[in-house]
Amino acid sequence: MDSLNRVSGSLVCVGLGMTLGSHLGPLARSHIEQADVVFAGVSDGIVELWLTRMHRDVRSLQPYYREGKSRMQTYRQMVDAILAEVRAGKKVCAVFYGHPGVFAWAPHKSIEIARREGYPAHMEPGISAEDCLYADLGIDPGKFGCQHYEASQLLFYRRRIDPTAYLVLWQVGLVGDQSLARFSTGPAYRQVLVDVLANDYPLDHEVIVYRTPTLPIQQARIERLALGDLPQADVGMADTVVIPPARPLQADPVMRARLAELDLAMAGGA
Repeated sequence: MDSLNRVSGSLVCVGLGMTLGSHLGPLARSHIEQADVVFAGVSDGIVELWLTRMHRDVRSLQPYYREGKSRMQTYRQMVDAILAEVRAGKKVCAVFYGHPGVFAWAPHKSIEIARREGYPAHMEPGISAEDCLYADLGIDPGKFGCQHYEASQLLFYRRRIDPTAYLVLWQVGLVGDQSLARFSTGPAYRQVLVDVLANDYPLDHEVIVYRTPTLPIQQARIERLALGDLPQADVGMADTVVIPPARPLQADPVMRARLAELDLAMAGGA
């Protein structure tokens, strides 16, 4: 490997935010404009066209996706394409929706490999779908607490749910897919998810199907329905399901008494 290329090649993964043009920060824009090569990990042709107004060499990563093809194979090919330019001595900027480190395997892996090979590599955060969700739904995650799970994890693993906090389920449209090769599952798979959730929530408990707008002309999707109706709802890859608390917080009198004793001891020693 050429030592000059090793020094000159670099990688930065940046986030566009969720809504086109509204969320891109000045630092991320600067990285895009100053790169030698820009890779676009976005799924909308309009967004790719907008990126070409900032840089002359924008290369889409979308052609690596294909129905029936494992997403892990797709992600590895993305990493290979990005690192090939880094190894060639290029200043590379890889652009992704939202925050480039959230539900995005390829950016993390690309940075990990680049650093291991001695190239400067880092990530710049962006406004994620989670950030938009809090704003659009008026949720303060500090009020009751907030749990986030990839929906399939609740089926594949034994996870513990706290129904006194918000529960945010990501990628519900793909729930139960073990092949990593589908772009959606379906009502029968969502029914399995509901069966699991029914251990902690009544079927008439209200849930929210949420989708962040990606274009300024769009509105956020905020659809409220009963948990039991979720299998028949229209839920796609971009939709998130939010389950509000079903039970009140339970005070712990033993712990409060212990803390009160500690307060007295600290006051006495002051």
